[in-house]
Amino acid sequence: MDMDKNVIPENARKIHLTAVCGSAMGALACLLKDTGHEVTGSDSHVYPPMSTFLIEKGIKIIDGFAAENISYGPDLVIIGNAISRDNPEAVAADEMGLAFCSMPQAVNHFAGMGKQTLLVAGTHGKTTTSSILAWLLYSAGLDPTYMIGGILNNFGSNFRAGNGGYMVVEGDEYDTAFFDKGPKFMHYDPAVSILTSVEFDHADIYRDLDHVKEAFSNYTAKLKKESLLLTYDAGDNIDDVVKDCKSRIASYGLMNDSAWKLGDISIEPPWSRFTISNNDEKFEFKAKLMGEHNLLNAASAIATAFDIGISPSAIATGLETFEGVKRRQEIRGVKNSITVMDDFAHHPTAVRETIRAVKPFFSKGRLIAVFEPRTNSSMRDVFQEIYPQSFDGADIVLIRKPSLLKKVPEGQRFSSEKLAQDLQKKGMTAICFPDTDAIIEKVKAEAKPGDLVMVMSNGGFDNIHERLLDVL
Repeated sequence: MDMDKNVIPENARKIHLTAVCGSAMGALACLLKDTGHEVTGSDSHVYPPMSTFLIEKGIKIIDGFAAENISYGPDLVIIGNAISRDNPEAVAADEMGLAFCSMPQAVNHFAGMGKQTLLVAGTHGKTTTSSILAWLLYSAGLDPTYMIGGILNNFGSNFRAGNGGYMVVEGDEYDTAFFDKGPKFMHYDPAVSILTSVEFDHADIYRDLDHVKEAFSNYTAKLKKESLLLTYDAGDNIDDVVKDCKSRIASYGLMNDSAWKLGDISIEPPWSRFTISNNDEKFEFKAKLMGEHNLLNAASAIATAFDIGISPSAIATGLETFEGVKRRQEIRGVKNSITVMDDFAHHPTAVRETIRAVKPFFSKGRLIAVFEPRTNSSMRDVFQEIYPQSFDGADIVLIRKPSLLKKVPEGQRFSSEKLAQDLQKKGMTAICFPDTDAIIEKVKAEAKPGDLVMVMSNGGFDNIHERLLDVL
């Protein structure tokens, strides 16, 4: 690509997005439409729910990539990170001399211009933390802009173009585009950053943990002195990646010496009650959040809210009215007193903490964990020996054989059969299944009133949630 054309024209009105059905790209397309731009988009095998959402917004969506999709000469082509250099639209944009940019470049320009950015980074918890933070700002009357990887139930959307002075955004460590292999979070200059965790993930682009730590180190090293970095106090590897950070740093977590200490946790379903201590002050809060990890996410959002001047009473009101995020411990339905829950968990740590979180809220029955390894990392054998420690607390574990396993080279593939065998060696009931249909039949035969069926996958999982509700 001619990198001289990697610019955003000052008066860009007609904008085309490649790979528009991704959650972030789709949200960006809608935000651009809402702010008065003429928007088109394309994707391979256009798929719902994002395709439906975009069409309802009046955005023209084209199924498949082709040079003619941009023959009308858009002022700007936004190229998603799912696009390769030989994509016909990338080739055509280059040959036509069209201006182009990446998704984070566009977010900064069209959503973040003139605003202070509040950024959430880390291997885990980005979507939930940024969602809580966005709602705290909105509830306090600050009218924020946000771009988040999940749909906030309070808004029914994963984006918002606000008129206030803040933008809340997820700082993704995944690469930016084929012409920019650096992490997306390197494109932002936040006033406040949250760093929730640093673990190995994204095995398709990171060689090992040191490679991941290098990316986060580069990010923290570029933060401005006047900005604030909030770090989880017990996060492995966090101390290593903030060594060259010049900004203000404050910790949050469960340790007594943390600047923002989470404590006094009690569960009164559906509420979790807790306190946050800062210096000699202690504040009481409650929220409909399950699990210590989600209360830690809330703690970092609370610390951010305090830093930008939101009052304790406004924070409390925001937390009490926060309705959660789709696909994060989302109850999809209850049939015959059997609850079906959807969760995005796929990394071993996320699986472990999610099971640990929901167990106290569904203590009257069994927890049936249904797991689909689907990400580039979970389909590889990098976590093969770690996953068996992630399902403690589940009464039954049903594991699907990955449907996309052929994308992973032989010799590097994750084995669902081995995971089931390793769990069985621990005395657990665990079964591997070749397809989703077989899992549904097993749940139908096995589930009893009071049970929780928790489905964990980062994908649609063949619409398993609704199909389970149909048969239970």
